[in-house]
Order: sequence, then structure tokens, then C-alpha cells
Amino acid sequence: MNKNPIGKYIKQNWYMYVFAMLSMFASIALDMCAPFVTKNIIDDVIVGGKTELLMKYLLAFLGIGAGRAVFQYMKEYLFDVSSAGIAAKMRKNLFSHVQKLSMGYFDKSNTGELLARMKDDVDRVWDSLGFVGMLIIEGIIHVISVVVCMVRLSPHLTLIPLAILPFIGYIALKLEKQLGKVYDDISEQNAQLNMVAQENLSGVRTVKAFAREEYEIKKFTKHNKRYYDLNMEQARILIKYDPNITFLTRLMLVLVLLLGGFLVITGSLSIGGLGAFMEYANNILWPIENLGWLSNSLASAIASNKKINKILEEVPEIKEPEQPLHPEELQGNLEFRDVSFELHGTQILDHINFEVKRGKTLGIMGMTGSGKTTIVNLIERFYDVEDGDVLLDGMNIKELPLEMVRRCSSVVMQDVFLFSDTIEENVRLGSRESMEADTVREAARVANANEFIERMNDQYDTVVGERGVGLSGGQKQRLSIARALAKPAPILILDDSTSALDMETEYQIQQELSAQEGRSKIIIAHRISAVKNADEILVLDHGTIAERGTHEELMKRKGLYYSTYEAQYGDYHKALEIMGKEGIVCP
Repeated sequence: MNKNPIGKYIKQNWYMYVFAMLSMFASIALDMCAPFVTKNIIDDVIVGGKTELLMKYLLAFLGIGAGRAVFQYMKEYLFDVSSAGIAAKMRKNLFSHVQKLSMGYFDKSNTGELLARMKDDVDRVWDSLGFVGMLIIEGIIHVISVVVCMVRLSPHLTLIPLAILPFIGYIALKLEKQLGKVYDDISEQNAQLNMVAQENLSGVRTVKAFAREEYEIKKFTKHNKRYYDLNMEQARILIKYDPNITFLTRLMLVLVLLLGGFLVITGSLSIGGLGAFMEYANNILWPIENLGWLSNSLASAIASNKKINKILEEVPEIKEPEQPLHPEELQGNLEFRDVSFELHGTQILDHINFEVKRGKTLGIMGMTGSGKTTIVNLIERFYDVEDGDVLLDGMNIKELPLEMVRRCSSVVMQDVFLFSDTIEENVRLGSRESMEADTVREAARVANANEFIERMNDQYDTVVGERGVGLSGGQKQRLSIARALAKPAPILILDDSTSALDMETEYQIQQELSAQEGRSKIIIAHRISAVKNADEILVLDHGTIAERGTHEELMKRKGLYYSTYEAQYGDYHKALEIMGKEGIVCP
């Protein structure tokens, strides 16, 4: 079980924390000395009239102030540096773990929640290991030190703060318990709010196209109101308990002053001793008054760490083989041998068999939901088959390293995704470190993308917006094809990759792809024109292969493939027939 190793992180930075703690001890020790200097000034100089000692005590005050400033700076700097370093490692660890999770996890998770965990929750754990954690430790040591100094001055007078402190502690514990529950809800709602905002902003064009702005505003307002209500609940809890803490601390000061005055009158305590004790009583207030805020922050950090651990406990469904095979090179021979696949209780593929030899082309057609894209997911090993085998060069892909399996194929996804980067960097994605600029430009030429790229002001250095904002659907598809072509992989997979292209551009790209030798090609499409030249065409229907063969063989069968052909070209052929009968010659 992979958990957030906070203890391990702290051990890695132990020397920083040791120096920070030593600086804290030195600062607190100097803090404890200051009231005794005050006592001596009152008793020796003001009451005793020993004015020659005044300069000595003032220099002592100056030394205490300077030393405390130095040690406070060192303490805060070391805590900040250590906690910031740990937060960076935690965020990297969490991000790396998420990258290793299988597609099944992302099917049931949302982006907003993951973003909240990586940013907000890590920040709260960071606080607990830095500023908040420092104040909690310092407050505990500070209170203990003050109580020891108070006992040295007047054991009887010390009974007052000792009697009141347990009540304040009890209130603080009740406060922390209630705040912890509320914060869990706030954290969940924060993730929901992030998800709604991120989803809306990503699909802003769709929202505007369907005039759904008001609906989206109402949906966001609903979540925002819930987030507001939870924060108000948190505020009500603080308002309920904080005044009680403040009242008890002020009551303590009044009682100390009254009893201390009596002890001075009876001669049991000097005036300087009372002044020093009052100073200690004031010093003990800041940790107590901040108990609510510190408890809240600590409860937030604990809740956030639990949420981070929940993600870290997720185990990838797709695992590396224990004893992987390491062939020198994969040729790109692909075979599905009696493959069946079920997802979330729904049968997607049922006993699928086909083979694609190196350099050959397989076309796949079928209605939406027939399992076409699932075949791509299984080739990439995003999911594992339940029955049957997926073979690369005769080897089961479960026995090959994941990186090798995914390096073997280059995919043009149905849902085109472009990063907010330059056009060149998007095309170089498959082999960024080693790809030459000429390879990028040749891939763009084959994908028929060079024409619109070279019309841009910065050409290949043009930065495309998030998900390719600013480009047309066809331009994004051509860049996606160029990216796949530029990657040196023996298998090329085109998943409905030309749906946004005009017929002429699609034909030019098909001609270029046909000229490429040595690559196995799998073309998934709804258009007959995209697959008609394939060596074999599969027609899927409800997860099974309903028909298979070449274009000519399937046309003769007059089945599903023929029906699709007629639906796409029937009107065109009828028009030609009518024009022929009327003696009209096509231009």
C-alpha cells in the first residue's frame, strides 16, 4: 500500500529541522530571560535606586532582542525551506503516481478533484510541516517554559493559569473535533467547485453554442453557495468557541493581577516579581488564543493527507510483467486471438480475431459503440483483455514492458488533444529528445498540414492555445496525424482521424499513407473512402465481427458494408445515372 511517507520526508531533512529546533529553543530561552531583566530593573533600579545598573540591564534587553531576532529568522527560514522542499517532493510523488494509474481509474475520477489534491491539499500539508507546525511546537515549548518560570517566581500565583489552562484546552479539543468534520466537507466541495469551473471553461464554446450560459451560471452558483455555507458553518463554530477562549485568557490576567497585588502587599512577592509574572502571563496568551486557528489548520492538514493517501493507495490495474521479455526490436506484426473484453459490466468485444502483418493495412468500420476504439485501447494496453490474447510479433503484450508496447504504436486519437505549446513541440511529442526538425516538417507535409502552418506568422513556432484553441477541427486533426507520423513506430493507428477533413484533403493524406512502406496500419473510420484500399476490412456490430474481407468482397456480399456504402454514395451514383440517361457529360 503506497502512502504519503511524511515521516520519510522529514528524515530526509532531519538536519534542517534539528537546526530549526535549536534556533527555536534559543529564541524561547531568550524570551524567558526578558521578564527577569524587567524584574531586576523594577526591584534594583526603580525601587532599590541602583541607577548604575540601568545601563547593564538595558544592554541585556538589547542583546536579548538582537539574539531573538537572529534565532527567529533562522528558525522560520529553516522551517520554510524544509517544508517547501517536502511539499515539492510530495506533489511530484503524487503526480508521478497518478501518471502510473490505469485508464480505469480515470474513468471513475474527475480532473477537478485531482487538481484539488495536487494543489490545495498538498499546500495544507505543507503548512502543517512549516509555519503551522512550527507555531504548534513553539507554542507547546513556550507554554511549558513559561509555567516553569512562573513557578520559580511564585508557586501560589502559578495555580491561577494552571487552573484555567485545562478549560481552554478542553474547548480547543471540542473546536478541533467539529472543525475537522466541517473541513472534510469543505475539501470535497472545493474539489466539486474546481471540477465544475474547469469543465465549463474547457467547454466554453459548446456552452455558448447552445446558449447555456445561464444554466452553467446557476450550476456554478449552486456549488458556490454550498461552499459558502460550509465556510459559514466553519465560521459559526469558531465564533461559538473563540470568545470563550478569549474570556478565559482575560480572566486569567485579572485574577493574576488581583492575587499578585495581594502577595505584594503581604510581602510574599516583590513588585518586580509581579511585573515579571504579568509579562509571563501575557506571553502565555498567544499560544492559547491561537489554539483554535492552529487546531483548524492541523485538522485541515490531517484531512488533506488522508485524501492524498486515498489516491496513493490506488493500485494500477495494468501492471508491468514480473519477468518481461526484451526483444531487440518489434516489427509491428499484430494479432488479436479470440479476444473478449468487458468494461463496467458491459460486454464490449466478443471473440475478436484478426491479424495485421508488417506493412499491411487493416480497416475497421462499425456503428458508434460497436467497439472500434476499444480495439485501440487494448492495443495500447490501456486495459487488459479478459479472454484471449493480444500479440505483438507473436508475443503476448502482457509479457512485454509497457513502455515497449506503447512505443510500438503511434495513435491518432478520435478526440484530438493538443498541448498549449508550439506546433513543432506538439508534433515532436512522440520522440521529443531525438527528433530532427526535418522529420517534423516532413510529417507535416504528409499530413497536409504544412500549408496552413507556413501561413502563420511564427510558422512552426506558433503557440497553439489550450487543446488547440484557435485552430479549426481539420487543422487539429492534421497536426494530430503529423504527430503520429513523426513518431518512429512500426504500427500506425488512425482512429476516425479524418472526420473533420474535406474529401480532397482526406484523399491526399490517404495517398501519402499508402505510399509509406514497412508500417502496419490500422484505419478506423466511418467513411468508406478511408478504408476501401485496406488489405482487409472488418465490420463490427455490437462487439463482434459481422463481416470481413476486401472492399470488392464486401460489396459483393451486399451486407452491412454495402449498406454503408449505399448510404454514403447512393445519391451520388443515382445522380450520375440520371445525368448519363439525359446525355449530360460530367465536367
